[in-house]
Amino acid sequence: MADFHPNLEMSSMSPNKPKYDDMLSRFGLRVLPFTREIRVEDRFVYEPFDAALNHLLRVVHNRMSASLISPAGTGKTLLLRALRADLPETRYRVHYLKVTDLSKRDFCREIAAAVGIEPAGNYPALVRRLQDRFTQTFEGEALRPVLLIDESHDIRPDVLGIVRILTNFEMDSRLVVSVILAAQPPLTKLLHNEKLKAVANRLAHCARLPLLSRDEMAGYVSHRLNIAGSQTVPFDALAMEALYEAGRGNLRATDHLAIKAMQAAHDKDCERVDTNHVMEARSQLRA
Repeated sequence: MADFHPNLEMSSMSPNKPKYDDMLSRFGLRVLPFTREIRVEDRFVYEPFDAALNHLLRVVHNRMSASLISPAGTGKTLLLRALRADLPETRYRVHYLKVTDLSKRDFCREIAAAVGIEPAGNYPALVRRLQDRFTQTFEGEALRPVLLIDESHDIRPDVLGIVRILTNFEMDSRLVVSVILAAQPPLTKLLHNEKLKAVANRLAHCARLPLLSRDEMAGYVSHRLNIAGSQTVPFDALAMEALYEAGRGNLRATDHLAIKAMQAAHDKDCERVDTNHVMEARSQLRA
C-alpha cells in the first residue's frame, strides 16, 4: 500500500492546486523533505551516529546501562529508535518513555505505564512491582528488558537516583535490566553530583552525537532530498555553505532552514535556492 501524504492527496482532489504542492512539483519531490517523519531505515548514515549506536548495542547486549548525551537537534531520539529497531523482539523487550520534572512516585508511575503494569500505589510498592516485572520478563519470558529514558536532563537529582535502585537485583549480584539515559549536556553536570556517583558508576558507556561537519551536512541535505523524491540538489554551492554557517551542523536547525529556504525560492519563482533565500529563511526563523 502506498504511503499516504495528506498534502499530496489534497492537491489531487482540488482543482486549484495549492502553492505548497506546486513547490513539491518544482523541486521534483513526492513528499515534504526535512521533517521529523522519517523511517529509521531512511536515516542518513554517517560514522559518528553508527559508532554511538554500536556502542549502545554492545552495552545492552552485555545487560549493562549507558547514557547518550548530546545537544538538542543532533538526533538522539532517532538514535534511540535505531537502537530499538536493532534489538530483536525475540530477545529483548524495549520500553520507551520521555520524562519531565517529576516526583519519585510519578517517575515510577511513568515507568510502570511504559512497561504495562498498573501505575498505582506508593513509591516503595511501585519500585518493587517494577523490579518484579523486569524479573518476570527476564526469567519467565526469557527476554531482556531495556528501558529507554528520553529527556533525562529534566530529571531531578533525587529522582535520577532511582536508576540505581531499579538496576539493583539480588543484593546487586545480577544484571537484569538495561537503562539508557538520553539527554542534553546538563545531564553531564548532574551525574558529577556527589550524591549521584552511584548512578554514574552504573553507566558502562557515555555515547555522544556531535554536530555535523561541513561535508556531512552536505551529504545529509542531499540524502533527505533524495528520499523525498528529488534527483538533484536545488541548493547552489553558496547556499549550501550558508546552510552550514547558519545551522552549524545541527540537524534540526538545518532541517528548518532548508525547507524554509526552498519555500522562499519557490515564492520568488526560482528553480534554484541561493544564499539570499537561506538568509531570508534564517530571518524568518529567528524570534
